[in-house]
Amino acid sequence: MLTWHDAQGAHSRVIDARVTLGAAPGVDVVVADPMVSRIHCELEPREDGVWLRDLDSRNGTVAAGLRVGSARLDEGVTFTLGATTFSVAWEREASPVALSPDARFGPLLGRSVVMRALFARLPRVAQVDATVLITGETGTGKELVAEALHGASRRAAQPFVIVDCGALPETLLEAELFGHARGAFTGAQHARAGAIESAEGGTVFLDEIGELPLAVQPKLLRALESRMVRRLGESQHRKVDVRFIAATHRDLRAMVNQGAFREDLYFRLAVLPIEVPPLRARPDDVALLVEHFLPPDATGAVTPALMHELQSRPWLGNVRELRNFVDRAMALGAHEALALSRDVPTRAAAAAGAGAEGGFPEVALDTPFKALRERCLDHLERVYLVGLLERHHGNVSAVAQAAGLDRTYVHRLIRKHDLGRP
Repeated sequence: MLTWHDAQGAHSRVIDARVTLGAAPGVDVVVADPMVSRIHCELEPREDGVWLRDLDSRNGTVAAGLRVGSARLDEGVTFTLGATTFSVAWEREASPVALSPDARFGPLLGRSVVMRALFARLPRVAQVDATVLITGETGTGKELVAEALHGASRRAAQPFVIVDCGALPETLLEAELFGHARGAFTGAQHARAGAIESAEGGTVFLDEIGELPLAVQPKLLRALESRMVRRLGESQHRKVDVRFIAATHRDLRAMVNQGAFREDLYFRLAVLPIEVPPLRARPDDVALLVEHFLPPDATGAVTPALMHELQSRPWLGNVRELRNFVDRAMALGAHEALALSRDVPTRAAAAAGAGAEGGFPEVALDTPFKALRERCLDHLERVYLVGLLERHHGNVSAVAQAAGLDRTYVHRLIRKHDLGRP
């Protein structure tokens, strides 16, 4: 039970699932306090208590007198947003959760509790046309969730069109989404329908929606609200009948507070939010997934000791990393594949080039400090980038998330250090 007192009076609310708190009308718990950010923080009940996480709010989140990023709230501990204090009393009794009896939903696999809970929810989401926002770490299978939703919907016989919002520059992305008239820009020799029009009757999947440039966001918002699009170079609008599904590994709520993502677009996208759990939260599924990825003639290739090792690994790249491991193990053997996975930092340093002790350039005292600093920073950038690219198998989105950098900046670093196309 969550209780608080703000400018509108006293309030209480039962919290049985993750909720977002803030001043924006679209959040789960609206707080009447001018010092509270639009999307301020989130509360999530878990088996070990209630967890509080700040979403890059303007004035921060304070618990037990300390400003926190993420913290578990002990019984009786209060937390403060702006000038408003909240108290949480939680029941240790587990709430019943609907579970699917199946270990598969469309292309998705999983027999763990978290996946069967997801499989129980997805059929209901598939039957309506409301916009879906799929969140989760890189490699968890967000695109497969979108495919499963489309395949279980009334639109299954119609197109499923994918737009990678992080793969194209702003000018091309707008044309990709909305289409263009002949002569709308240099090279536009023919009129072309955009992805939204091309998905008529079906589903548009907007992958990596967190990379959508700010200039394009209001145009997408209009399309979501009106179900109409206007091609570049044209004045008339065209009616479309499509369902929108978006996905991102970023926290769009924090991006709203940072001014990097429009608040109104976020709430328009997150009508039906779905979070895909990371692989480390579902170790029971590792054996099932390995068996699925192995070829039919590989019976007995996985020993109990190897499976124990696989189930205990963190799998920062999630299911994608596990699949890559299986492919590598089939080519090189499980022992060498595991050794390669563990030895990424050492190999990254070697790939970055030789230097003085520890791999860094020699500290020459007759070199101007600015030049030496730039040389060392360049070396550090290269070693760090090569290591992350190897760890995440060339996935730039995963590298950007792990490094806390913008995807565009990671591409810039790749070009700067001549690392080629990941």
